[in-house]
Amino acid sequence: MNKLKFALIGTGGIAQTYAQAFQQSDCCSLVAVADINEDSAKAFAEPFGAKSFGDYRTLAENTAVDAVIISTPPNTHPAIATFFMRKGVNVLCEKPLCLSVAEAITMIECAEQTGVKFTMATKFRYCEDVVKAKSILASGVLGDIVQFENAFTAKVDMSRRWNSDLAVSGGGVLMDNGTHSVDIIRYFLGAITEVLAVETGKTQDLAVDENVKMFAKTADGIAASVDLTWGINKELPNFISIYGTNGTLQIGWRESKYKLNSSPDWTIFGKGYDKVQAFKSKIENFRNAIVTGEELLTKPSDALASVEVIEAAYKSLNQNLWQKVVEKSEAAKN
Repeated sequence: MNKLKFALIGTGGIAQTYAQAFQQSDCCSLVAVADINEDSAKAFAEPFGAKSFGDYRTLAENTAVDAVIISTPPNTHPAIATFFMRKGVNVLCEKPLCLSVAEAITMIECAEQTGVKFTMATKFRYCEDVVKAKSILASGVLGDIVQFENAFTAKVDMSRRWNSDLAVSGGGVLMDNGTHSVDIIRYFLGAITEVLAVETGKTQDLAVDENVKMFAKTADGIAASVDLTWGINKELPNFISIYGTNGTLQIGWRESKYKLNSSPDWTIFGKGYDKVQAFKSKIENFRNAIVTGEELLTKPSDALASVEVIEAAYKSLNQNLWQKVVEKSEAAKN
């Protein structure tokens, strides 16, 4: 199989999972790595026999690649993404995509003008249990969906990470994990029309939000609730719970299952969250979209919608009011 040549920009924590994904993939090859810490780039690149650079511009000048994965902090994403797109390189950009809707539109429009593939690197749409769960819902076995719950709750020291620097991150836990939550809700339930976000206190005294409850309403009138925290280790077994008129479905970290109201027993349909599997599926879907025209599971329109919802959520957080989600640009949607 023809391997697509990827470069990775940024060798922070998330890059380690990409490394495992590339090691397992038969169709994606990591050929170059760039990081402002040249020693980190060199150490990361060595197992792959890849080239390493201290700057992404130098990488572009010295290495021919088909696609780049951007895993740097979000305030750098627009500049790096548009730089590569203008060179005809396809771009898979980590979440959060950027700091504003305006930046998201600029990135998407640049991709359209240059004719390259571009989208946000979500991961949960690629988890096998999440994909199976969507099929179960589509079958109608749970009846009409009434409520949807999502939780990302863990105690993590963020005080020395870029996530707690507002100028770099654009926000705290709502920006970081909330971007996943929004994409998950939209994947299962469709468009989000209104959001309410409430901060529930400080646990690390950071300059950004640390613990947030978010509520969302969908275009179909379904209510979704989201629990986001960096300060409380709730040790919940499930990160998604879906309640229908005929039953309940749970997607867990170690097991996924559903139960119908007519039965006392749970039906197990998955082994839980497999991060490396999700990342492998993600980069291979992007590769296939470039090589074979396969449909992107996460489209640019999904990336833009996530930014739109998070921007509305921060307005809600600051004003303590429900906020309508305004779609800024129909032209940027695919």
